[in-house]
Amino acid sequence: MSEITRRGFVKGAVLAPLAFSPLTAEARPAAGPGDRYDIVVAGAGHNSLITAAYLAKAGFRCLVLEGHAIIGGGVKTEELTLPGFKHDTCSTAHNGILGNPLMRNDELKLRDYGLEYISPDPIMHMPFADGSYITQWADLERTAAEFAKFSKKDGEAYERMYHESEAAKDLLGGDQFAPPGTGKSLNDRLAANPMGKFWQRRLAMSQWEVVRENFESDHCRAFLMATPWSMQPPQYPMTGRSAYSAIRTAPRKIAKGGSGMLSQAIARFIEAHNGVILTNKSVARLIIENGKCIGVECADGSSYRGDKAVLSTMHIKHLVEMAPRELWPQDFLYGVDTWEEEVSEVVTHYATKEPPKYPIKGGTISPAESAILASPERLLRFAYDDACGVSNIDEPPISIFCSTVADPSRAPAGMHTLKILGFHPYSLKEGPAHWDAIKNQVSEAQLNYFRGFSPNLTDDKILGRFVMSPLDLERKNPSFWHGSIHGGSSDPSQSGTMRPMAGWSQYRMPIPGLYQTGACTFPGGSVTGAPGRNAAMVMLKDFGTSLEEVVNKT
Repeated sequence: MSEITRRGFVKGAVLAPLAFSPLTAEARPAAGPGDRYDIVVAGAGHNSLITAAYLAKAGFRCLVLEGHAIIGGGVKTEELTLPGFKHDTCSTAHNGILGNPLMRNDELKLRDYGLEYISPDPIMHMPFADGSYITQWADLERTAAEFAKFSKKDGEAYERMYHESEAAKDLLGGDQFAPPGTGKSLNDRLAANPMGKFWQRRLAMSQWEVVRENFESDHCRAFLMATPWSMQPPQYPMTGRSAYSAIRTAPRKIAKGGSGMLSQAIARFIEAHNGVILTNKSVARLIIENGKCIGVECADGSSYRGDKAVLSTMHIKHLVEMAPRELWPQDFLYGVDTWEEEVSEVVTHYATKEPPKYPIKGGTISPAESAILASPERLLRFAYDDACGVSNIDEPPISIFCSTVADPSRAPAGMHTLKILGFHPYSLKEGPAHWDAIKNQVSEAQLNYFRGFSPNLTDDKILGRFVMSPLDLERKNPSFWHGSIHGGSSDPSQSGTMRPMAGWSQYRMPIPGLYQTGACTFPGGSVTGAPGRNAAMVMLKDFGTSLEEVVNKT
């Protein structure tokens, strides 16, 4: 691209809330009036797409209905600021899904459909107000040396906990990629393992307790608590496993071309296997006949029927409103009524001339991902601020993504995309609507705090920006209920077999013929693809086959 001026780019830049320009949606085959489908899928988030892909490979004809112009839900890439700048609307790093047999065993050959991953190194960087910093590398010893700058004990603890986590990987992760109730429970596996008692204790502790017990430097503690943060207050019981989430050598991989390339690749697979995907088709109602769900009706009046089943990826808060309330059992309704949100975020997307440049010894560093946390105690405040409905912009903890450092294809030549997100409650004491009044102020506070660590990103380096509050997130995607990008809180009452509620964690919904997948279902949260693959496993079994047979099908 030739030399470009800020004025030229900013002219016509996005300023109105949610008035964004999406990437051009791929042309998709239309559904004929007489077409018949085995499965109708309500919503095209990445989990429902994964389920539909396995069903399509099995030979079932699938119709996927998406209310937006672009598929993907939280796994989507759009031109939110200016033409040519491809921003990840929500998710960016896809670590969790790479351990899924879907990817690990290449079950759907998604590389053949355009999916490619990049492995940024350094993995993560955190600068501190005193000029010091920690940079995390794919090399374990190199990262341990970063910790040892602050405390020899902490450098040793980092290596020790890395090996603890690696040794327990199969023990602790064995139930994620299978529906609840299949195979031994985690408690049974722990009881039979020599390190079981150790992990029983660790898993019951809080993240803060584990970090505080093993590390003495506040700098090291801050890094481990916020890179990334699990969006659950770190002093909550049973968050101890999160203390290990920042201890890694595996890069936090990103999809070449944007997070949405994962969704697009799965969609191409579905269409290559006789499936149909329709966009701008918002599902408004479930069609019930003789007590069974046999199809859906869209907001535009069109209706579609599935001969075998309907699969929903709607948030459960909305799903129960799509059928008469008396069809849902009281225990299910109680679970829906008491479902709680997670900590949300104010996220600002920028089109920039430069990446962040953090001062380090001998120069600067520009990582694809970084985070800033003033102190461990600052993160502990979230539980209080969330309960009080307060958006606290004093030294705001923030996460920063500049994927174009590793993937230049996401922006015009020499330019960059930047995402800065800070964590805030949806339910302000003044009411959620107050976000419209304060979101720009909060976004600006986050930017100003960030500039204290990356001073190069002055106003003349910013070409365009797009701000989303927790309320905007919900407006943009109803499945982000109350701004919850992971489907809701992951406290003990909404985790494991309690997700979405006790007795209903196996993807079969109370109404016969209706199945549910997505972030509200087990295991929930992040981009793991586990709910999608697990739902496919359950549905295929109900239809008289197995996922293993389907995967091995040529």
